[in-house]
Amino acid sequence: MKTLNSIYYIARLSFYALLAFAGVAFLVVTCLIFVAAKDLPQVPEPLGRIIDVPQTEVFAVTGERLMTLGGRVPVPLSSVSTHFLDAVVATEDHRFFEHHGLNKLRTLKALYITLFKPGKIQGASTITQQLAKNLFFSFEKTYLRKFRELLVAFQIEATSTKQEILHAYINQIHFGAGAQGIEKASQLFFGIPASDLNLGQASLLAGLPKSPTRYNPFRHYDRALKRRNTVLKRMVAVGAIEALAAREAMETRPQLIARQGDSRTGSYFVDALINQLVEKYGEEVVFHGGIKVFSTLDTRLQAAADGAVAKGLVRLDEMMGLKQGDAPLPQGALVAIDTGSGAVKAMVGGRDYFQTEFNRAVQSRRQPGSGFKPFLFYAALNDLGLNPASVLTDKPVTVEINGAPDWRPQNFERRFKGGMVLKQALTHSVNTIAAQLVERTGPAAVIRTAQRCGIKSPLEEIYSIALGTCGVTPLEMASAFSTFATNGVRHEPFLIWRVEDPFGRVIDEHIAQGKRVLDPEITFQVVDMMRSVVDNGSGRNVRRLGFTRPAAGKTGTTDSFNDAWFTGFTPSLSVSVWTGFDREKKLAVKGRVGITGGRAAAPIWAEFMKEALKNEPERDFPIPGGIRFEAVDPVTGCAPEGDGSLGTDLNSVHQVFRVPLKEDQILCQGEEKP
Repeated sequence: MKTLNSIYYIARLSFYALLAFAGVAFLVVTCLIFVAAKDLPQVPEPLGRIIDVPQTEVFAVTGERLMTLGGRVPVPLSSVSTHFLDAVVATEDHRFFEHHGLNKLRTLKALYITLFKPGKIQGASTITQQLAKNLFFSFEKTYLRKFRELLVAFQIEATSTKQEILHAYINQIHFGAGAQGIEKASQLFFGIPASDLNLGQASLLAGLPKSPTRYNPFRHYDRALKRRNTVLKRMVAVGAIEALAAREAMETRPQLIARQGDSRTGSYFVDALINQLVEKYGEEVVFHGGIKVFSTLDTRLQAAADGAVAKGLVRLDEMMGLKQGDAPLPQGALVAIDTGSGAVKAMVGGRDYFQTEFNRAVQSRRQPGSGFKPFLFYAALNDLGLNPASVLTDKPVTVEINGAPDWRPQNFERRFKGGMVLKQALTHSVNTIAAQLVERTGPAAVIRTAQRCGIKSPLEEIYSIALGTCGVTPLEMASAFSTFATNGVRHEPFLIWRVEDPFGRVIDEHIAQGKRVLDPEITFQVVDMMRSVVDNGSGRNVRRLGFTRPAAGKTGTTDSFNDAWFTGFTPSLSVSVWTGFDREKKLAVKGRVGITGGRAAAPIWAEFMKEALKNEPERDFPIPGGIRFEAVDPVTGCAPEGDGSLGTDLNSVHQVFRVPLKEDQILCQGEEKP
């Protein structure tokens, strides 16, 4: 009897506990609905107005509108191929005509996968929920927003027919390449109205909205076909088509029409900007949200960059004995960055955007050659206590490497000049002295310096890092050298100043903040050596071409002459220029003598800088307070005898170099020993 009473008592407690839990759950859900329902956007009447959102606009730093994204040509369902309607419903929401805004089975499945299969996330949005997103202009991805979208989806289902919902949906889908809505996509990709789409064409288009960039058939045709086949299989699975029809469609290769200018941005800079926006906000916001994007692009500088690269590549073609129509032709890239903020002012990613949209300024990692030496020289001065007047000997060098052949770097001129100060070594880009320095600092010190300055590409811890054997991008080089221009203050490069929603509310704004990453006095010593590169060394072509402002920089040429660089800066602007073939091929004068960065890239840099800075007052590099200048003999590192005159010839007995020294550094220590 006691046992029965105990069971009865436990059962009553369990019942009340369950009742209490249900009550709490009801209160929580009620509160959630109350909070979520507050200030819900109104569903427009008629529903078709839901697609009338403003276009996304992109502006230059001057306020000039660069382009708009989106824009639609709405068409009724009767003017759309039934193949496409069946394909998009089968792919996006096969129970669309059965549910009332929420696919319960699909939602439970997605929740199970998300919770119990780590690393996998599956969406469950119905067509109605996807349509509801267009009414929200908050770009935070939160569970509350998802719940609010669901409430709006219920509103849409309660006030609209399935045909009205599907009509609004197919007219607002983003297909990529500038196509918004099915009619524009059909015209853009195939040159036909949406009503004429056959099964192969329709299923290809139905597969694009999942990721318009990834499946863009203009760029990734085979990938788009693979996605098309997935759509066809889905149509078979839900009974929309027979398996035979799917197989026949899979065997076709729909012919795209010639790409039109308005289907692309026409700008390497804007492409890079859109990629950043999509990565941060998603394609729906970028192409559906009607946002306003205020970029860092300066249209005057961009025009100067386009002109300089075009002119420089024509000059390079002539030097190599190439003509238009030859294939391949060398390519070029240029990035210009404001040193005081990190704002990217201009970007060129190739010879012709409409021939290839591959952006070499940000997507191509190429060996910078001797252009990497400033990072080595900073590490040597900082870690070894050397200064620009320290003497090393230009001589044959062998560096023993455990488990690998010895490293024996050669100078470009294949000869040795004996003792010289470090300033002279960087001025004339002496590889054997660079090898001695990296042997003493270790490759890790060079990598640390480069990374502090802003190099993000993977760098191998090998001795040849001193001679630039690891690939980097022009954007990284321009950004990293701007750290030298500011005496060691690092600014992250960026393309966007501000983003606003359709109502003018700021949803993102870049605040330029610098971070000191290098010692200012040592940085200035490296800058002074890089000025000598421009005035007297491998970059003196810049002066010969008429650029007279204070400037510093470094040429870069790989051993194989596959890559030719010049990266340089003034106090206000840091610019990197790369030239070379996409696939490794020697830059050579009519197939013989190799072409250096000083001959191929430096003229482009000079041409651009003359135009870019023509309206700016001339400025010199600021000198840190702890710096003094001394005159030295470039061979001995000691004060010159007599009243020697300035010169650049190593054979001149009376040559004098002027070097900046920190207050505690002394002259004439003789040759530095390991």
